Amino acid sequence: MLKSQIVMITGASAGIGKACAQSFAREGARLILVARREENLRQLAAELATEHGTICHLITLDVRDRLAVNAAVETLPAEWREIDILLNNAGLSRGLDKIQDADFLDWDEMIDTNIKGLLWVSRAVLPGMVARDRGQVINIGSVAGRQVYPGGNVYCATKHAVRALTQGMRIDLLGTRVKASSVDPGLVETEFSEVRFRGDTERAGQTYVNFPPLQAADIAEAVLFCATRPPHVNVQDMLIMPQDQAAVYASHPRGIQ
Repeated sequence: MLKSQIVMITGASAGIGKACAQSFAREGARLILVARREENLRQLAAELATEHGTICHLITLDVRDRLAVNAAVETLPAEWREIDILLNNAGLSRGLDKIQDADFLDWDEMIDTNIKGLLWVSRAVLPGMVARDRGQVINIGSVAGRQVYPGGNVYCATKHAVRALTQGMRIDLLGTRVKASSVDPGLVETEFSEVRFRGDTERAGQTYVNFPPLQAADIAEAVLFCATRPPHVNVQDMLIMPQDQAAVYASHPRGIQ
């Protein structure tokens, strides 16, 4: 179903984005891989070419830069312009500070990446989908877009915004054959916590010791499911949690087994 379709993935250099690239490659898609870390993209593209014969187009880009996003999409080679699926995966969190103690620069980074970055990329890609009357946008949200946890304040607010924007897309796209979906994971073992704690690997590692977390590949399979439904079916949103996590603030301390 996805053979030769063009899939654009932001935040493709690691974690969920990388796992999604691997899943889409397995299904024969052609990939536009977008991230800030060029070397990681090159390594991933080489792996996918070796394992699946995947053809990739690489874009080194920070989604916070609206002009760079526009230029990247506008200057795509002709054979890459008709994007079938956009996966808005790029996102991050910074710290667990209370609002009264937080650094506003952390707020800027989260808001500019998680909300504005998603908007810049979507605004650049969606007109082509609408003109062709086909396509799908899949946004990676979070359980934090449904529940707020201590110290999560602004990060949770950005993921609530992703959820609202996805709903807004569906309303605005009504009458076209362009779909909009969101996939909201609970705790996933990726670089997320290491980024949140600015490279403090010991502190980041404590995030995953209480119970077995989801893996990036688990979310990639959910994204693939959304992308492979028949034209008349749109998976509007999907919440995926580890077995031992009932809510963002309720878990069973089983430990890693």
